Amino acid sequence: MAYTLFGQDPAVNQFTCREKPGLFRRLFRPAGLAFGILIGAMSLFGIHDAQAADSAADNAPQTLMLYGDSLMAGYGLSHEEGFAPRLEAALRDAGHNVKVINSSVSGDTTAAGLARLDWALVDQPDMVLLELGANDALRGVEPARTRENLDAIIGKLRDRDVAVLLAGMMAPPNMGKEYGAEFNEIYPELAAEYQLAFYPFFLDGVAADSSLNQDDGIHPNADGVKLIVERILPKVIDVLEADS
Repeated sequence: MAYTLFGQDPAVNQFTCREKPGLFRRLFRPAGLAFGILIGAMSLFGIHDAQAADSAADNAPQTLMLYGDSLMAGYGLSHEEGFAPRLEAALRDAGHNVKVINSSVSGDTTAAGLARLDWALVDQPDMVLLELGANDALRGVEPARTRENLDAIIGKLRDRDVAVLLAGMMAPPNMGKEYGAEFNEIYPELAAEYQLAFYPFFLDGVAADSSLNQDDGIHPNADGVKLIVERILPKVIDVLEADS
């Protein structure tokens, strides 16, 4: 079978190969050079892409998930007046690139919060601000049950290496001294057990102040939310910086 090179007769190919061996070097040197340039360019682009990916990762915002009840969900307020947008704005004003996800649900108890936690963690937050238990106290849930639920929530967050800021709650006075004493101990004891960052009372400075609450006397108004953000902000920043 006759093979041809570049469409030439075999005799011509034989003569060319014997008499002019440098021809192939001249023919293929430019192709080899071009191939080398292509490989080099691909390598450079690969390095550039990796550097760009690293830079994007460095510039990606930290994700803070709010996990609570109506006190953080923004009950009775416009979106702009709610805790989540005000906290995010305060963090950015303080120079922190943070995305706040509000996974709070009005009416949630600690049991409801535990039941929906796996679904909420699909957002893969870097940090969770945990504020649950007020509805337990209002409903007279046994403090031991509230403790068990919060313990399970914290355990799941720790298992996923999520930083936690635990916001404490206090039982209303009408529940009685015995109930109040048992309930109020839950938060500092869990914080100590898990060595969590701890904000002792989410409604600090706001509870029982009619000028800072809505007409129901329970939920903070816009001014109340503003004060809560101001007071809790340093603790939130401490946890974010420790986690970065």
